[in-house]
Amino acid sequence: MLCKHESLILAEEETAVCEMWGSPEFPLLFKSGDIMIGGAFSIHVTLFFYRVNFREFRFAQTMIFAIEEINKSSSLLPNISVGYKIFDSCGSTLPSTRAAMGLINGQEKTFGKSCSGQSTVHAIIGTSESSSTIVLSQISGIFQMPVISHFSTCACLSNRKEHPSFFRTIPSDYYQSRALAQLVKHFGWTWVGAVRSDNDYGNNGMATFIEAATQEGICVEYSEAIARTASKEQVERVVRVITRGTAKVLVAFLAQSEMDILLEEALRQNLTGLQWVGSESWITAQHLTTMKYSNILYGSIGFAIKKAKIAGLQEFLLQVHPSQDPQNHILKEFWEETFGCSFQSSLQGVKQCSGSERLRDIKNPFTDVSELRISNNVYKAVYAVAHQLTCHVPGKIVKHIQNVNFSLPSGERVYFDEKGDPAATYQLVNWQRNSAGDIVFVVVGSYDASLQNGKEFTMNGLNITWRPVSVCSESCPPGFRQAMIKGKPICCFSCIACTAGEISNSTNSAECSPCPLEYWSNEDHNKCVPKVIEFLSYEETMGALLAAFSLFGASLTLVVSFVFFWFRHTPLVKASNSELSFLLLLSLNLCFLCALTFIGQPTDWSCMLRHVAFGITFALCISCILTKTITVVIAFTAKRPANTVPQCSVSLQRMGVLGGTFLQVLVCAVWLTLAPPFPYNNTVYATERIVLECSLGSSIGFWVVLGYIGLLAILCLILAFLARKLPDNFNEAKFITFSMLIFSAVWVTFIPAYVSSPGKFTVAVEIFAILASSFGLLFCIFAPKCYILLLKPERNTKNHMMGREKHFH
Repeated sequence: MLCKHESLILAEEETAVCEMWGSPEFPLLFKSGDIMIGGAFSIHVTLFFYRVNFREFRFAQTMIFAIEEINKSSSLLPNISVGYKIFDSCGSTLPSTRAAMGLINGQEKTFGKSCSGQSTVHAIIGTSESSSTIVLSQISGIFQMPVISHFSTCACLSNRKEHPSFFRTIPSDYYQSRALAQLVKHFGWTWVGAVRSDNDYGNNGMATFIEAATQEGICVEYSEAIARTASKEQVERVVRVITRGTAKVLVAFLAQSEMDILLEEALRQNLTGLQWVGSESWITAQHLTTMKYSNILYGSIGFAIKKAKIAGLQEFLLQVHPSQDPQNHILKEFWEETFGCSFQSSLQGVKQCSGSERLRDIKNPFTDVSELRISNNVYKAVYAVAHQLTCHVPGKIVKHIQNVNFSLPSGERVYFDEKGDPAATYQLVNWQRNSAGDIVFVVVGSYDASLQNGKEFTMNGLNITWRPVSVCSESCPPGFRQAMIKGKPICCFSCIACTAGEISNSTNSAECSPCPLEYWSNEDHNKCVPKVIEFLSYEETMGALLAAFSLFGASLTLVVSFVFFWFRHTPLVKASNSELSFLLLLSLNLCFLCALTFIGQPTDWSCMLRHVAFGITFALCISCILTKTITVVIAFTAKRPANTVPQCSVSLQRMGVLGGTFLQVLVCAVWLTLAPPFPYNNTVYATERIVLECSLGSSIGFWVVLGYIGLLAILCLILAFLARKLPDNFNEAKFITFSMLIFSAVWVTFIPAYVSSPGKFTVAVEIFAILASSFGLLFCIFAPKCYILLLKPERNTKNHMMGREKHFH
């Protein structure tokens, strides 16, 4: 950045050069008329290659063309001649100030004198630079003098408090900067570099672009500024920054003069391989399409003002000649610059101008009318003034121009909004090569700020040239999320896979989204799929094995029942109390079969059946054993006559079994009535799957059922233990004791295993306890009897059974 003192020195040097080419205190082009329109153009710019800026001179001549066209019109301002007074602003603020004073004061030379006299111009057209226009607008605003700029785009000029009399025929950079941000986003360029003019145009435009780009998720790697008066070292440093940057896209918000400076240094440092995104100032500059810059700028893309055609302008420009005003030095200077000659014969080594040279034979920015964009803005500005020049009262002219609304012969409407801005429409231009190898501007899209909801920016389907990938980090695919890297911009990130149960179904997701409760992420973590429903089924190995053991136990019980039935008349079966034995075998068979109700998908009925069947069958089983034990004890301890014992015994047996089972039936009925078991989707145990299980409904009901079975078992164990030494060659109490010990051990072990087992293993533990206790009862009580019945028939005699009969009498 230049210090204040250096800036003043450069401004003074620039003004001195401007005065050498033609003092800004006097108009360069002048014609009197009933109504005067002022103009200010940067006809001389110190750092341009040409001493005369041909494009700016074309703007000035376009203004003259429009005024001459109005003077010839019979419908617009009839019988009124329009004149002009055009000053050279030299592209600098100080000459612009002096030009403004000359236009407003109405004196040919006013700088250094008092501001007196009435203005001879009714409106001012100009300038081309935002900084110069700001000065011009601030001065003219004091006198309520309207200024209409054709090329000043700084959004700051839309401030009606600071610029109450300012208008323009070019859209504000407020829209262009946002359009550029949308363009960059459209092509996926999230990592860009930026360079700007170090003036109001560049600084304001780039600030708006960076703000809009940030909102679009775009990061700017660097933002450099170039002043027209920058030193060589400063420009070298800027190009080095661009060269060392990793961004493949460069957004250049530069005026043409700064663009020329940057390109010269870019050529020296061989800066290539970048995608240039340009502002309207240079994106359609014809002189940049030469072979000199083609390797750098080929493929550039940016927004430009809509191209137009102005009938008769080309012929008017080609008629410009020093002979039109022999005393006008700017016409001579233009001619000398165009043809490389001099009207002074005394200059050595320079050919003399004959005046017979023809502009038709020259192709330069002045004669080239193939890209009439800004020139058309000048044309519209002149007509906007002419349509309201019926009012000559200062102050009211501003109001009338504010309300202007008309159409040009081409059909284009001209009007201003409340801020003095026109409708913001742009063409998206891409630099492509034609069949001859020349660079041409191809319209590939458009931007219309009047459209809303993301429809402002459109592409017309044409292919553009090479499009690089410009990102700080590669895109995160679906299934991953972005993780910011400490100390890096938001566009620099690492990709982290979504955790289990979370997904991202789009590229560059900032966060992973959790799946709904009954869904889980797939392997790629890009889609939520229904969770696997898990339950103990017959198809899996564990379920099939448990079902097989259950059926095996039931079959084995039937075999034992058949053996007992076959030997039902033998002393051993009779001594074992055949009625209770068959009832016990039936209950054991039901115990084995009730295990099957725990396998398969839980339903409302199966959940209620499994627990009720378990509780009632085991209550029946243990009741039979308890009754059998009580019968044995009574039989060996009764003091009444022996013939009365069996009768009493049969009654006790039936009452004992019925009473013991009925209490369990009553508990189960209350349980099913108040809080029955029901199917339940357990999502707590395993987050990645749903465990379909039977909720107890009431834990109290379950533990009461289990506790009652335990109580019967404990009573049975105590009685059997006490009766284990009663006299008998076949003392059944000993086997009942062993069976109850196994039964109790199984169910005591079951409780902690049941509570701690996860998911379907809870059901497996319960089935295992049912089968283990059932097999224990079957083997301990009936295996010894079957052994004698089948393998030791000699022991199956009454004498053997009553070998200690004396103890009974």
